[in-house]
Amino acid sequence: MDFLPSPAPDQPGLFIRDPYRYSDAMLVVPPVLVECLRCFDGRQTDLDLRALLVRITGDIQVGELERHLAETLSSAGFLEDGVFARMKAARQREFAETPRREAVHAGSAYPLEIAALRQTMSRYMDGASGRPAAAANLSGIAAPHVSPEGGWQSYRAAYQALGPELKDRTFVILATSHYGEPEHFGLTRKPFVTPFGETPTNIALVDRLAATGGNAVLMEDYCHSFEHTVEFQIVFLQHIYGPDIRILPILCGQFANSLYLGGAPENDDGVKRFLESLGEMAAREGDRLFWILGIDMAHMGARYHDGFKARAGQGIMAEVAERGVGRRRLLEPYPGKSGRFEVVRLLPALYFLESAARSPRRSAALRAVEYRSRKRGQLRGHRIFETGVKK
Repeated sequence: MDFLPSPAPDQPGLFIRDPYRYSDAMLVVPPVLVECLRCFDGRQTDLDLRALLVRITGDIQVGELERHLAETLSSAGFLEDGVFARMKAARQREFAETPRREAVHAGSAYPLEIAALRQTMSRYMDGASGRPAAAANLSGIAAPHVSPEGGWQSYRAAYQALGPELKDRTFVILATSHYGEPEHFGLTRKPFVTPFGETPTNIALVDRLAATGGNAVLMEDYCHSFEHTVEFQIVFLQHIYGPDIRILPILCGQFANSLYLGGAPENDDGVKRFLESLGEMAAREGDRLFWILGIDMAHMGARYHDGFKARAGQGIMAEVAERGVGRRRLLEPYPGKSGRFEVVRLLPALYFLESAARSPRRSAALRAVEYRSRKRGQLRGHRIFETGVKK
């Protein structure tokens, strides 16, 4: 569940919604009742809730309020009960049976109308300073997955490197899965639809990864139905090339074992097998692939489960900025390398930034490419843009 302060000044309280979209309901729990939510933890009983309501209201006649609170949460699909189980099963079945992945973020994160979308994308991409010098033998880019309106400069800096010679490749999109299962990778055979049109998935490559990737593969992962990290990359690709391209969308779950227990993500046998399958595919397909990492470089602050408020240039964020000076030095080109440097130097530096605050949303997409590049050893990286965003 997502828990946020109510956005409506005339309705103060705790705003609750379901990020998985099993339920379309959105509730605002009044401040006086927020404390009651802890009674729905699976351990406390109706008697505990009743006693708390008596203490809060000062009235022993709380039966109706107790029933209303429980029924409201249940009917919204916010309790782990039969109502929620039916909602979840229906949504997952619906996605499994639908023939395509629709543009679920059109109309909110970017325009739904095609004319408005073309105008917006031209505003984002026009005025680019030109393609980087290393673009002639470019193997991939790292682009954000933040809302395009908030991060269009970073998107432009990444996507300006793509030239017409790349159009016939399959674009492998390694994207963060914010709500996916840890140590798992979500695949789908569905084409992706945006207002620009329908872009097919390379089903042969999906099937090969599903067959060789082991038990870390989630086929027709439900998270594809609502996750924005792939969809935003496709919008930019379609703006450049049109919808008649091929993609291989992969949602990468967090590496919880590595984060909480230590060690490398590939110490998990399932993760290791999938990354090895990904590397074998890369070696086999070679220049028929182009790699896109849909990643934000850092998630910090209370919103991302840290015990501090993130303010640019203040407190721990000032320390992160200072460490960033060392990170930028790591990104400087090697002498005599024509402005390029080893990707095995670049990726651990970026990976450090992603996990600087020990966020549970470590970049699995970035780690996958880091593991692949360490095995191959011949990729190069090129830094073209760096920005800081105050949130």
